[in-house]
Amino acid sequence: MAVNLQVNLGGLVMKNPVTTGSGTFGSGMQYADFLDVSALGAVTTKGVSNVPWEGGPMPRLAETPSGMLNAIGLQNPGVKHFKEVDLPWLASQGATVIVNVSGHSVPEYVECLQELEESPVPHAYEINISCPNVDAGGMTIGTDPKLVEEVVTACRACTTKPLLVKLTPNVTDITEIARAAESAGADAISLINTLLGMAIDVRTRRPLLARVTGGLSGPAIKPVALAKVWQVSKAVKVPLLGMGGISTADDAIEFMLAGATAVAVGAANFVNPTATIQVIEGIRAYCEEQGVEDVNDLIGGMVC
Repeated sequence: MAVNLQVNLGGLVMKNPVTTGSGTFGSGMQYADFLDVSALGAVTTKGVSNVPWEGGPMPRLAETPSGMLNAIGLQNPGVKHFKEVDLPWLASQGATVIVNVSGHSVPEYVECLQELEESPVPHAYEINISCPNVDAGGMTIGTDPKLVEEVVTACRACTTKPLLVKLTPNVTDITEIARAAESAGADAISLINTLLGMAIDVRTRRPLLARVTGGLSGPAIKPVALAKVWQVSKAVKVPLLGMGGISTADDAIEFMLAGATAVAVGAANFVNPTATIQVIEGIRAYCEEQGVEDVNDLIGGMVC
C-alpha cells in the first residue's frame, strides 16, 4: 500500500511530517555523514540572530534522568554568516528549510528577518519567543500575550513566507499565548520549547549549570509536551508542529493523534544521529500496518 506522508504546515508543504528541533541539528552539515537532509520533511535550523551571540557561560550542559539541561544561550555567528555559509549549503542539498529566528527585542527580530528575506533559500521561519536561556527577550516575550502580538505582527510584516511561532510551556495558560500568536498572523504554532529546570551537585553544593537554571529536554518532558499540543489544538485553527521528547515513531504518532500536523525530533539527535530517518520510516510502517493511506488522517485522531 502506498502511503501519502505529505503534510501542509501552515503553507509549508513537507514531503513527510518530520523536521528537526532547533538547536539540536545545527544547520544539517553536522549530520551529513549520517543522513540525507533532503529526505527530511524539513530542516529546522539552529537559532539565528541579527548579530553574533556568544551564548551562555560554561558549564552549560548537564545530563538528567531521561533528559538533559542546556543553557547554551542561542550561541550563533549571526545572520550574515548564516546567509553566506549555511543557507547555500542547505540549498545545495535540496533541503526544505525552516529558519529559527531569535532576538532580544522587536527590532532585532525584524532586522534578522529582513536579512534572511534577501535569500531565496528559507521556505519558512520559526520565530523563537520561548528560549529560557537568554537574559532578555526569549521566554520573557513568550509569556506576555501583548508582547507576543507585537513581535509576531512585526515579523508578519516582513515576509509572506509561512511563519511559525515557537511557544514556551513555562506559562499559566499556553492557549492564551497561542491565540495571541494566531491573531497576530502566525501560520502555525511550534510547541513546546524546553521546560525550565536545574540540577545541583550535592558534593560541591553547586549548580551543574553556570546560569543555575536551563532548559530541560528529552523523553522526560514528553507527557507535558503532549498535553500542551492537545490543549492548543482545541484553542486555535492553525496547524501545530509538536515537539518535546520525541525519540521514536510511536512518540511522533502520539503527537499527531493529539493534534499536531508535523513533529520535530530534538534531543534524540544527540543520542542517535539517524533518529529523524528512523521516525519517518516508522511512521510509514505504522500507516501500512494500520491501513492508513494518508498520514493526515492521523491528525487529531485520538479517541476519547
